[in-house]
Amino acid sequence: MASATGAGLEGVVATTSSICYIDGEQGILSYHGYNIHTLAENASFEEVIFLLWHGRLPNRRELVALKHQLVAERDLPHGVLDFLKRVPEGSQPMDVLRTAISLLSLYDPFAADNSPDANAQKAAKLMARVATIVTSFNCLRNGRDVVPSDPNLGYAANFLYTLTGKRPDEVSERVFDVALILHADHELNASTFAGRVVAATLSDIYSAVTAAIGALKGPLHGGANEAVIRMLLATRSPDEAVDKVRTDLSNKQQKIKISGFGHRVYRVLDPRAIHLKRLSEELAKRTGHTELFEKSARVEQTVREMKDLNANVDFYSASTYYSLGIPIDLFTPIFAVSRMSGWTAHILEQYSNNRLIRPRADYTGAPDGQPWVPLYERPQSDDRHAAD
Repeated sequence: MASATGAGLEGVVATTSSICYIDGEQGILSYHGYNIHTLAENASFEEVIFLLWHGRLPNRRELVALKHQLVAERDLPHGVLDFLKRVPEGSQPMDVLRTAISLLSLYDPFAADNSPDANAQKAAKLMARVATIVTSFNCLRNGRDVVPSDPNLGYAANFLYTLTGKRPDEVSERVFDVALILHADHELNASTFAGRVVAATLSDIYSAVTAAIGALKGPLHGGANEAVIRMLLATRSPDEAVDKVRTDLSNKQQKIKISGFGHRVYRVLDPRAIHLKRLSEELAKRTGHTELFEKSARVEQTVREMKDLNANVDFYSASTYYSLGIPIDLFTPIFAVSRMSGWTAHILEQYSNNRLIRPRADYTGAPDGQPWVPLYERPQSDDRHAAD
């Protein structure tokens, strides 16, 4: 076990898990032993959900059953839908998602039941309804009626359909399906760890997932792809994008970091970025966003040359989502939609072999035994700012 020598618990092994394996030196990511390249090229998102929850791929009957379950649980309780209709104008989507997920627990009669069967059912409800929350909120905030789900559409296609009101073509559906697979899990990232910490107290799964969403909302975890697309759209050409990045990276006083590059774990190219770059290019050609892709490719090359940093999963997911017509402020909520599969898998794993997570801190304060100073002998407060 690694020693706690790094800030932010870097390199510290906090638990055991069979769900996700990462080798940052070799650029390996796998779910239950299935390499991310294998999954991105062959699997559906529903198959990956089953894999994360059960540790194996489903057979045909099990996959059909899971798809039917996810379709059956899509609709939101009336109270949650009413909340989405009444959120204050200008509310941030991640705030709305966090609150709506927590609110779901009030409409689940088994919310407090921590038995394995009940938690498995709640995981399916959360997986189905997180997508409905995001798409319904987007419709309502734009003055449109909520688009009813289509039971004939799979998870990825139905999300795009209920978001836009238009059925996606096969390419768009597959691109989004792969994007969901790539974001599904990533070991003990901040949000997953937060969820496991809450689950370890034997709190309910809704509380654990709400904590995970709260962690994902932080700009040092989720949200990097939003910053990437805003940077790309703020420049008028690939040359201008490169010039801006060069200027920013050359400013040693400000020490500006370019979003979408580098990773806490990977020392080589993020394996997820390989697929997202290909998907981004494919979509760009179909949607007329070729200049956006060219900006991305040129910026990636520039940052690698100047700082020896590789693109991470967030960099090309930005242009991919933009080409799919997804609003920018929904990029992070979509991260949560995908990661719900990993969060729930880790929370279920935590429940199955639980021990309260209670780390220690490396104390750096004053030594024990400080002498007590009576109140009247302590220095008086600073009165320099008092009124004359």
